[in-house]
Amino acid sequence: MGKLDVKVMRYLTKEDFRILTAIEMGMKNHELVPEVLVAQIANLRHGGLHKILKELCKHRLLSYETTKHYQGYRLTNTGYDYLALKTLTAREIIDSFGNQIGVGKESNIYVVSNKNEIAYCLKLHRLGRICFRKVKAKRDYYQHRKYMSWLYLSRISATKEFTFMKALHNRGFPVPMPIDFNRHCVIMELIDGVPLCNIHEVKNIEKLYDTLMNIICKLAHCGVIHGDFNEFNIMLKPDEKPIIIDFPQMISTDHDEAELYFSRDVHCIQQFFRRRFSYESSLYPKFQDVLKKSNTNKTILKVILKSPSISDNEDYQLYDTDSDEDIEELGQKILTLEITNNELQNDYKHKTNKSYNNSTTERDNIQCIQSDTYNIENTETSCGTKFMAKKRIRSELLKCAKRMENKKNLKKATTSSKSRKENKCIGKEYIGLWGND
Repeated sequence: MGKLDVKVMRYLTKEDFRILTAIEMGMKNHELVPEVLVAQIANLRHGGLHKILKELCKHRLLSYETTKHYQGYRLTNTGYDYLALKTLTAREIIDSFGNQIGVGKESNIYVVSNKNEIAYCLKLHRLGRICFRKVKAKRDYYQHRKYMSWLYLSRISATKEFTFMKALHNRGFPVPMPIDFNRHCVIMELIDGVPLCNIHEVKNIEKLYDTLMNIICKLAHCGVIHGDFNEFNIMLKPDEKPIIIDFPQMISTDHDEAELYFSRDVHCIQQFFRRRFSYESSLYPKFQDVLKKSNTNKTILKVILKSPSISDNEDYQLYDTDSDEDIEELGQKILTLEITNNELQNDYKHKTNKSYNNSTTERDNIQCIQSDTYNIENTETSCGTKFMAKKRIRSELLKCAKRMENKKNLKKATTSSKSRKENKCIGKEYIGLWGND
């Protein structure tokens, strides 16, 4: 079995992870992220973007692709793994990375441990393999969308599995204890057991059969169906207690094809015991009978799927140089400019009216008009130049205040925008096996 090589990770700098995060953000609405967009998102202080991109492509963390009309960079599975491992290391969840212990059609399983040398199980979701590409027909990840990247689908799968695992573990179901997750990685308890598909002898076959059927019924009583309940997703401990794994395909009992999936789970257990242990029982649960009992049961499992959240320490910090006091000072300056502009306009009107009201005779009127027109032209030119200068300064101050207000609003982002900026946290603080920056 292959192994994820994490040796390169200890030599990566903060700028490397910043660029990986920038490309991940750009891939939300770009299939290939151009270098100009990467430079805008990453916003490196010292430059050197092209050199870093070249090194990341050399280590196969990024892939540079060209088409007929577009060219840009794409994040690979290894680069996505590095971003998730970096975040979990910063949270001090994992500290060392071990061997691969399992592989499936949509995931890879590894052994990891923390600083206290407590072993955990790390599951990397890998949707998009050739053996399993009918995700739109088999899973409900797409919903109303027409196109989604495989990396984002893997992230949704990991989020769904962690949510179900946590809900089932809190209700006493025999599932691994969930620890944490980030992007497409799920950290859970390492089970000391063997998959049921590798078991050939059991002390009490009837008891194991009844236990598995009862688990199927209890899940249905809580309003969910496993959907893939077979010997490959059941671990057996040394004391022959089963542990259920793999939950991305779980559905509700209100699903249109709930009865079909429930019957398939029951049939998989019956077929395995008949083939492996030559055991066949006439007692098996039926969906309609279980559904009637579940209607009287009030403990319905309600699971709300949310996007992965991050802590405040890992959130991306905006480098704002403007404070609230600067914004208030700009506001006062703008008010004073408005007052001075109004005073200039009022003085101009007052002088024009006064020149025409003081004239009594026709000669005096002509002289006053000639003298006042000269004064009016002088005041008009002086007031006009001052007015235009004040207007230009006022517009510049308004633009500056608007930019500072936009930066201030970024800090008060909603939870949805925070989940979109989640990946910007990588590279702020770094503690773990991979070395100090």
